[in-house]
Amino acid sequence: MPLENLVNYAISYAAHGFSVIPIGSNKRPLIKFADKPALTSDEIRKVWQRYPLANIALKTDKFFVIDVDRHGDVDGLQSILKQNHNEWFKDTLREKTAHNGYHFFFQKPSNETIGQNIGFLPGVDLKAHENNYVVVAPSKIDGKSYRWLNHKPIRPAPAGLLELIKSKAKPEKKTILDYKIASKTQTSKLFELIVNGLGDNGKRNDTLTSFVGGLLYRGVDPDAAAKLALIANTNTTDSLPLNEVERTVNSVIEKEIKRRGFE
Repeated sequence: MPLENLVNYAISYAAHGFSVIPIGSNKRPLIKFADKPALTSDEIRKVWQRYPLANIALKTDKFFVIDVDRHGDVDGLQSILKQNHNEWFKDTLREKTAHNGYHFFFQKPSNETIGQNIGFLPGVDLKAHENNYVVVAPSKIDGKSYRWLNHKPIRPAPAGLLELIKSKAKPEKKTILDYKIASKTQTSKLFELIVNGLGDNGKRNDTLTSFVGGLLYRGVDPDAAAKLALIANTNTTDSLPLNEVERTVNSVIEKEIKRRGFE
């Protein structure tokens, strides 16, 4: 059966308040969507003109999904059944996935944060990050369709399910404390450049020259300076070619040799 253009389905999802993401047959997004507003109907039409065979995913910004995988080594449905609370999953929107799994949709609670948890239970993922997404019907993967098992509204998660989610939650990453520095030394700027990279395209070579020169002037071994230069270049958004980094570093080292009066 030929693939279908799903643009009208995508527009309908948007009309119902969902944030639509076009995805390819590999489930990867076809546009940048993280931290961006939901596509409008006109934007959806333009995207599907460019990608007429795109599948549909929905951003998990207002809801979370219990994603039950059944085609791997572990049958996630057995993990769900072992909870002995089938009633948690009966009265909310749910779909069957292309590989015989299940998606159970729940509203995000307003008074607490539901964190993403891949491997929440064996064979079961909790998809909840505001920049994550789930594939929805009538998308097709590997020639097999997603399909809705009901058309119920997405309901709030039962208290027992929320307690289970909390008990399985991964420890939160601690936020590093921060403060502002009124003035910085040249040495502190060199340290920060290693992490922040060499900056804008037009100044990368000049910044690299100044960086390596500053390290050598402060007594850093040339080999160590070269390695730090490579790290700084790696952390640069549009990094320099490695041969250009090597050429610049060697040029600065040669100048430092002359400055120090070495043979």
